[in-house]
Amino acid sequence: MFNNLKALFLLVLLSGILLLIGGAVGGQSGLIIALIFALAMNIGSYWFSDKLALAASGARQVTPDQEPRLHHIVEEVCAMSGMPKPKVYIIQNDSPNAFATGRNSKHAAVAATTGIMRILDDRELRAVFGHEIGHIQNHDILVNAVVGTVASAIMFLAMIGRWSLFFGLGGRNRDNGLLGIVAIIAMIILAPIAATIIRLAVSRQREYGADTTGAHIVHDPMALASALDKLQATTRVRPMQVSPAISHMFIVNPLGKVDFASLFSTHPPTEKRIARLEQIARQTGNL
Repeated sequence: MFNNLKALFLLVLLSGILLLIGGAVGGQSGLIIALIFALAMNIGSYWFSDKLALAASGARQVTPDQEPRLHHIVEEVCAMSGMPKPKVYIIQNDSPNAFATGRNSKHAAVAATTGIMRILDDRELRAVFGHEIGHIQNHDILVNAVVGTVASAIMFLAMIGRWSLFFGLGGRNRDNGLLGIVAIIAMIILAPIAATIIRLAVSRQREYGADTTGAHIVHDPMALASALDKLQATTRVRPMQVSPAISHMFIVNPLGKVDFASLFSTHPPTEKRIARLEQIARQTGNL
């Protein structure tokens, strides 16, 4: 509940930045144009998110005959959660990782690397897929699409602002004199940075939320804590070669980078995730 409220607060804050930069750069008409542009771009991304992510990761769909262990674990978790079984994909990659995608429970997919199948036992894999089913159950693809729409609109308005500076500021900013010029320059520089920070903060909150949901689905928070510890240690020495644009979808950062600038990280620190899971385990008596 707290994670959802925090994500909502961040979305409201992001919307406020959009209104502020919209008024400063393009007024009402500029704001509407930016929203239409961002909506068109992100609706397409949301509608085809599963196909885009699976293609970008090199995943291929597998049948129960081809990957019986993987299918069995996914079926177990779906039975626990009451969710329909998603399509199941495998990624031929030694780096251990997994992700879920899809705009809703009826159009969802989960993917696992061959590396994660090798280093985790069934209990840990069950917890990992509890996390991934948690993303689907929490509608995180929709949340990310909404956040992406607003953030994209801010980037678009900042681009308009840069062009307006290049070709000459609009009448209203000239009328405001030096103060108006300084304000629009500050907006153009700071708004995209703030939008990026907030978008990544939402991404981190959704990871915490999926950890919590997954732990409750499989009733085994310490299994997820154990899995995260193994995944973090292995991906640091064996990162995946994937596009940074989809890195936020994986259960741990697949690029293997330790991001000390936490404001610009797609994932929360693994140590904090494990500490939260340990707290859930104490509260539920599942230590």
